[in-house]
Amino acid sequence: MKWAVLVGGRGSNLQALLASGLDVRLVVSHRAGVGALDIAAAAGVPARVLLARASRGPLAYDQELAALLADAGIQAVVAAGYLRILRAPVIDQYPGRILNVHPSLLPAFPGLHAIEQALAHGVKVTGVTVHLVDAGLDSGPIVAQEAVPVAPEDTADTLAARLQPVEHRLLPAAAWALDQGRLHVAGRHVAWGEPDPRDH
Repeated sequence: MKWAVLVGGRGSNLQALLASGLDVRLVVSHRAGVGALDIAAAAGVPARVLLARASRGPLAYDQELAALLADAGIQAVVAAGYLRILRAPVIDQYPGRILNVHPSLLPAFPGLHAIEQALAHGVKVTGVTVHLVDAGLDSGPIVAQEAVPVAPEDTADTLAARLQPVEHRLLPAAAWALDQGRLHVAGRHVAWGEPDPRDH
């Protein structure tokens, strides 16, 4: 599959996806001047910045994003540090082919500041979730999860530092499973198995 990675930050998950050998053909950032764009440039992957403008609403933004992905021949998408909600124009174009990584054990602590939410709630365990994207907020079927203990002395920075290596491992594995037709979805349940012959 030809993949696009949607970014908005330093790009450590993008780096992990590129290192895994995934066929990333396009990087799109909703913010200018972020480290992910430098990583894309160093890897020779075309990158675009698509900024939100007051003159257009979220739907128009995603219509433009969907057109950009289609023009590049993209077949599947990863949201990695992309801090915008994906809407119908993109979701409908890639049903069951958009992955997102989130720094909590969903359905706990969806949305922004998940690490800070976990610390504020005093949880003893949090973790990383990779899920398929649907129309809700971090509500799609869960593809992979891994728990990470929370230490009493943890700050948002120290906890994030322990979560990131898990993200860097789970996200490429999930992307490759989707790429190879190994993810089988039944309602909210996702199983990893052999390649689906219908994908070939």
